[in-house]
Amino acid sequence: MLAKLHERIIYKPQSMKNPKTALSNGIEIPMIGLGVYDMYNEEAVTAVQTAIELGYRLIDTAALYRNEKEVGIAVRQSNVPRNDIFVTTKVGNTDHGYDQTLKAFEQSLSLLNMDYVDLYLVHWPIPGKRKETWKALEYLYEQKRVRAIGVANYYEPFLDELSGYAHIAPMVNQVEFSPFLQPMGLLERCKKDHILLQAYTPLIRGKKMNDPKVQQLSAKYGKTPAQVILRWDIQHGVCPIPKSVTRARLEENINVFDFEISVEDMKMLDGCEEGLRICEDPMDYL
Repeated sequence: MLAKLHERIIYKPQSMKNPKTALSNGIEIPMIGLGVYDMYNEEAVTAVQTAIELGYRLIDTAALYRNEKEVGIAVRQSNVPRNDIFVTTKVGNTDHGYDQTLKAFEQSLSLLNMDYVDLYLVHWPIPGKRKETWKALEYLYEQKRVRAIGVANYYEPFLDELSGYAHIAPMVNQVEFSPFLQPMGLLERCKKDHILLQAYTPLIRGKKMNDPKVQQLSAKYGKTPAQVILRWDIQHGVCPIPKSVTRARLEENINVFDFEISVEDMKMLDGCEEGLRICEDPMDYL
C-alpha cells in the first residue's frame, strides 16, 4: 500500500493542493508542510494562519523552536478542524531520558493546547539516553497520546542502534536533504524500512537559487527555482517542510503538484550534490 501511494504521488502530477501519503501505521501525512523554525510571537501566528488558509495541512514545530504556543493559537483560530491539520513537535535536546521526555511532552502539549500530537520526534540523537528517550515515545504512542512517532537527524548508525531495542519502528526520519546535500543511502534505507524521510531546510536557505542547473529547469518548466527544488524532493519520495513567513512564498512553495520533472532532469539535479550542509552534522553525535 505504501509503495503504491508513493508511486501515485511521486510520478504523477496532482491537481489537488496537498496530496498525502501513508505512514507505516496507515496514518496519512501531507507530502509538503510548513517548518516554523526561527518564527516567534505574532509573526509565527500569522505565518501558520496564512499557510493553513493557503492549503497547508502539515505544521512542523519543536520544543527547541519556542513557538509551540503560537502554533496552537494559529491552528485553533483557523477555520479548519483540528483533525484535518497534522501537527508535529519534537523533544528537546536537554529533555532526553524516559521520565524527562514524558514531562517534556506534557509541556509541549500544554503549550500547543491540544489533546494530542500527530507526530512526535526525537529532535537530535543525543548520546547516552537514546534508548530511554525512544522508550518514552513508544509509551506515548501506545497510550494514543500521539498518532505517530519518529526521529530526526538519524543517519544509518543511529537507525542500526535503534533497531536493536525498538519495539515500534520509527515512522518518520527528518533530516537535511536537498539537491546539494543528498544522503541517498539513508533515503534508500528508510524506503526499505518503510520510514518516510522528511527534508528540513530543503531550500538551502536561499543559497542556491541562482545555481545554473536550477535556473535552467526553472525556465524550462515555468516554475520558480524553489518550486523545482521542492518538486525534486517529492519525486524522490521525500516530504519537504520549507519555512517562510511571507504569503507569496508560502503560496509558491505549496504549488508544486501541477508539474513533473522528467527522469533526465531529475538526474541532472541529482548531479548537484556537493555536501552543502546548513545545519549541524548528525554524525557528530555518534
